[in-house]
Amino acid sequence: MSVEGVSIEQEPTDRGPRVGQPPETRREFLVKVLWIAMWLAFLGSPVADLAGGHHGALAVTLGSLGLTVFVVAYMGLVLRQTGRPPGRTAVRAALTVMPVLALALTLTLGPEWLVLFVYVSVAFGAVLPLRRSRPAIVATTAALVGTGLLLDTEPQYWLVVPALLGGFSMIGVRELVRTGRELREARAQVAQLAANEERLRLARDLHDLLGHSLSLITLKSELAGRMLPDHPDRAAGQVADIEKVSRQAMADVREAVTGYRRPRLSAELAGARVALTAAGIEATVPTLAPGLPEAREAALAWSLREAVTNVVRHSGARRCAVGVTRRETLDGPVVELTVEDDGTGPAGAQAGNGLTGLAERLAAVGGSLDAGAADRTGFRLVARVPAGSAEPAARPGG
Repeated sequence: MSVEGVSIEQEPTDRGPRVGQPPETRREFLVKVLWIAMWLAFLGSPVADLAGGHHGALAVTLGSLGLTVFVVAYMGLVLRQTGRPPGRTAVRAALTVMPVLALALTLTLGPEWLVLFVYVSVAFGAVLPLRRSRPAIVATTAALVGTGLLLDTEPQYWLVVPALLGGFSMIGVRELVRTGRELREARAQVAQLAANEERLRLARDLHDLLGHSLSLITLKSELAGRMLPDHPDRAAGQVADIEKVSRQAMADVREAVTGYRRPRLSAELAGARVALTAAGIEATVPTLAPGLPEAREAALAWSLREAVTNVVRHSGARRCAVGVTRRETLDGPVVELTVEDDGTGPAGAQAGNGLTGLAERLAAVGGSLDAGAADRTGFRLVARVPAGSAEPAARPGG
């Protein structure tokens, strides 16, 4: 559903895996597992230590079991939604088991297991609240160094950098996710406020147009009813006045609805600049629009409104450029409207009802619509209509 081109539909969720949020589909779960599994490759050192024949059968069995429990706890923590403090017993248990296992396995099996502290640091950064994650990461790194010194290993403490960087990077990712979530909510609120404002504007227009007319019709109807038995000629005059007022009210409503359904391109350019700026998007929007017949200008205005709405609601863009250009083509001169952003584009853009409706509007005035991925990144919408002289403000006999 939309009001004045402002879409208020629920935002589609089928966009693949999202950083910092729990997987909602099997595909998202598998993609996230594969992504996390890539980083588990750094556990090759402990695995090689177990397979190298340096320990007895009991040590290998217990080490394999401990490593399995550690990996399961780590994946369970990282797969859960970040940005929230742990609230379940299983999460708290995992946060306790991981550092205990890292310390125990390293002290009993050797320095090859120091890499486990890096995963502990990452898990703390991904799950713990901000005020607790920073000291926990520092404490984990200190435990890494202390354990290494206790084992009298070579100063191979390049692991200090991954431990600190991994933990604090996860904090940064969580902050980016939180900021992005707040931005999406703000954009949705902007779109909702715009829709509400349009409803209020239409309600005010209709109230101003019809309030007086309907009151006058009611009054004259009552007068005609009183006059009808004794003064039919005067009642007929009141009925004639009712007819005039009704016709005028119909004309006013028709004019108001026509203005509501046929926006002006110049007004939409100004509105696009305001909407993009309010959504925190850097906007490049021209101020002047070429003269066009009313129907063609309205088609471009609708295209601009729908495109800007998609940018604000769905693209996640940081920049958006709008252009209105007159071009010469083999089929004659055209006016071309271009809206290009650096975001991801509207979900289902190729088959969405909004773009399908725009294509139909443009085709009705001899125009065309192209929408798809931009050359490098983002989304690009191009609407074209035949160029022509602006129609006169009033037509003979209109």
